[in-house]
Amino acid sequence: MSRHLSVPALSEVSSTSFSNIRLIATDMDGTLTRRGKFTPALLQALEDLAADDIKVLIVTGRSAGWVSGLSSLMPVAGAMAENGGLYFPPGNQKPVVLTPIPDLAKHRQHLATTFENLQTKFPQIQESADNQFRITDWTFDVAGLRDNELQTLDNLCEQMGWGFTYSNVQCHIKPQGQDKAVGLLQVLREYLPQYSSEQIVTVGDSPNDESLFDRRYFPISVGVANVVEYLNQLKYQPAYITTAAEGEGFCELSSYILKSLHILS
Repeated sequence: MSRHLSVPALSEVSSTSFSNIRLIATDMDGTLTRRGKFTPALLQALEDLAADDIKVLIVTGRSAGWVSGLSSLMPVAGAMAENGGLYFPPGNQKPVVLTPIPDLAKHRQHLATTFENLQTKFPQIQESADNQFRITDWTFDVAGLRDNELQTLDNLCEQMGWGFTYSNVQCHIKPQGQDKAVGLLQVLREYLPQYSSEQIVTVGDSPNDESLFDRRYFPISVGVANVVEYLNQLKYQPAYITTAAEGEGFCELSSYILKSLHILS
């Protein structure tokens, strides 16, 4: 996969540039996974980071139900679900709702109505299998939708008072202003105030990770190589790009951080 010329490769960065990193806030699908699965190499990388007291926080668009089970099984310092809508503190099965929603039942009904309205114009769209386990957003499968159709869906959601984003897996109808950066900044403020922005690296691969690449909040960000597919659509681009794609790209970053740490120690 060719690298986008405007974004430097991680391999070009001085190996001490990442020596201050103590927290990795990372997307999951297409960033930690390889072809939709966790690999032994990825699990080993998470263990190696934990051994050096570098925390990993998962920041995913996946549903509350899905993340609840996962975050308790992996060596991570908590997980955010639904693109910034919810936070699961470590060891806690009950999520904190980050987006202010006064009445969750009414909220779900409004989302259902919005999806039905979208289906009148896009009858082919199908509710995602995980949608029933969601609290703050509504999902449908992204497969088969072209760029211009995704833009139309975005415009329609905005007209109806909703936000819209998508990943390599699915499309999300969400409250306006709910995104990964907003949720992550809130979690850092309220639960992880010990980390400064220079100690955090954000990682992703898709349009729903775009806010994690906003350098006003996260000066150090990394896209795994498959982000190249979306770079021209992103308002904010990652500061660096790995050579390897998907979970192998995350392992490349992990090795780089650990190497930086050990050079200085």
